[in-house]
Amino acid sequence: MNHQFNWAVLWEYRELLLAGLKITIQLSSISIVICTVLGIILGIMRLAKNALVRLFASAYVEFFVNTPLIIQMFFWYFALPMMLPETLRFWLWSHNYEFIASVIGLSIYTSSFIAEAVRAGIQAIDKGQREAALSTGLSGFQTMWYIILPQAVRIVIPPICNQYLNLIKNSSLAMTIAVPEITFQAQAIESYTFRGFEAFTAATLIYISLTLTVSFLMSRVERWASKGQRAVVA
Repeated sequence: MNHQFNWAVLWEYRELLLAGLKITIQLSSISIVICTVLGIILGIMRLAKNALVRLFASAYVEFFVNTPLIIQMFFWYFALPMMLPETLRFWLWSHNYEFIASVIGLSIYTSSFIAEAVRAGIQAIDKGQREAALSTGLSGFQTMWYIILPQAVRIVIPPICNQYLNLIKNSSLAMTIAVPEITFQAQAIESYTFRGFEAFTAATLIYISLTLTVSFLMSRVERWASKGQRAVVA
């Protein structure tokens, strides 16, 4: 049985693909910002002197790393609202809560991996530098902010970039809670036209374009960070 390709359906339903692309970019961008901030904070907390702080950060990372993202999304979307007052629940559902739940799920899940990358990056810095900074009168916060983190940035950029790429790809799971992102729209086109090959080929190419763009941007950031560190050393 020969399949007769009809790529014209992509042009006919281009508005759906563009709408899905817009949602995917918004979802990924917001989640990247949130998970980066959370990941950095948690990574630092994992090395804190306070045992309770370390325990909390470790428990957070272990829990979210070792549970499937799709289960987490279902929890935020289906289970969490049921624990809220009815008025608040209906307010959330009437204000694009599926998008909010997706951001929460992607951000929290990815932040746990970024936290591990940040922790490893900080530990890779020679302890003598921290001791030297403290001996000059800098506080622990100042030492971390001005001495340790700037050097750790270059180390953690590659693994963090990988997590950004994973986040973009994982955003496709948002379709399971009715977020009309790229995969959702490709499925819709397939349902309307029975042209699944064409629809999902387009979705695949869009995801590849997004991830390659992020990889390029992060490579530029890594190069800039490396130049900045060499300038400081010089």
